[in-house]
Amino acid sequence: MSVIHFSEKGKGNPVVFIHGFCEIGAMWDDIASTLASDFHVFYPDLPGFGKSPISSNQVTLEEVAVLLEEWMEEQKIESPVVIGHSLGGYVALALLELMGNRIKGIGLIHSTAFDDDKEKKHSRNKTITFIKKQGVDKFVTAFVPQLFTASTRAHFEKEIDSAVTQSKESSLVGLIAYSEAMRDRKSRLQILEDYKGPKLLIAGTEDGAVKIEASRLQKEAFSSYYELEGVGHMGQVERKKEVIEVLRGFIMNSL
Repeated sequence: MSVIHFSEKGKGNPVVFIHGFCEIGAMWDDIASTLASDFHVFYPDLPGFGKSPISSNQVTLEEVAVLLEEWMEEQKIESPVVIGHSLGGYVALALLELMGNRIKGIGLIHSTAFDDDKEKKHSRNKTITFIKKQGVDKFVTAFVPQLFTASTRAHFEKEIDSAVTQSKESSLVGLIAYSEAMRDRKSRLQILEDYKGPKLLIAGTEDGAVKIEASRLQKEAFSSYYELEGVGHMGQVERKKEVIEVLRGFIMNSL
């Protein structure tokens, strides 16, 4: 048995939502509640976040994909549409490489099929050093607000507080292990291009974590590309209604 903690809502065709770094499955609660009228929505905690334990101080995205595939088999989730935010997108792409056409469609929200460039790898190493020195609470309190557009942070104060609280459920081991896994991951652009199913990318023009230039460079690899003007790394919060409608249309078209 896998040790993946998850929530589920609704009935019908399965959709699996994968959260990002410093997040937990519960970040999808509102979106899952809205989409549950049309789909059977599953949203797990990745190992090392929330209530899913991590069994090692090192992890690869490929290993996480295997654990999720085993979990899906246990839950009899067949031919899902898989949607991932940020790190969740990297995991979704690793799942795509593993499962291929057993995935009905793949959606990335503020994520990328590219591997980390030199600058990003350096940034990951700084993150690892900071986490080791300062611990989970100090890191997430500093890190999470920066994911939102600077000009809208005051407007989303409640949502940021909630995201910080959820982030504190991250384990120290998990934060370090996933920082290393993201730094060392390979490009999956070719895997994405070879996949013939529906593919969605939602990008933010003000995203500090996944630059809009990188999103535009790979948009031809996707069958649907959606740009959120003036949005940072958290479009599913900053433009929730808009993102839900984009997702609903994409999932409908994937089935």
